[in-house]
Amino acid sequence: HSWHIALMAILLSEYANSLNIDLLKVIKMLLIHDLVEIYAGDTFAYDKVGNMHKEKREREAAKRIFGILPEDQNEELLSLWKEFESMSTLEARFASALDKLQPLILSYNNKGWSWKKHGVASNQIIESKKDIAKGSEDLWEYTKTLIQKSIDEGFLVDG
Repeated sequence: HSWHIALMAILLSEYANSLNIDLLKVIKMLLIHDLVEIYAGDTFAYDKVGNMHKEKREREAAKRIFGILPEDQNEELLSLWKEFESMSTLEARFASALDKLQPLILSYNNKGWSWKKHGVASNQIIESKKDIAKGSEDLWEYTKTLIQKSIDEGFLVDG
């Protein structure tokens, strides 16, 4: 996921809502966010129970991971992670858009395997992916197209 999403940032940066984003900052945010998720234990997006304590687990993981670094690096990475989580900047919103889009592309390419396994419907995906538009209107349009293709091809239940 980390390699894939970093490459997506490079290749899709022209579709960000602002062309004035700091691409290196976007890539750092994506990689740092991924590291925290790995350490905290990644949670399936549609797992209501697992997501109840996700924020706390990730906050604790970020403090532990970045806490072993020299103070300047700790502060920089923790700040970038918080910025990503809050979606408070153009870079954070674009990074978040990519982070939401990547699993959708993966699910489409594996013919909706995880959606079918967990009984996920299109309305759940639309709800969880709608913030993509905050980082990229173009990628949101692509997302809606991919969701419809998934329904049309029988990978995803409409509803």
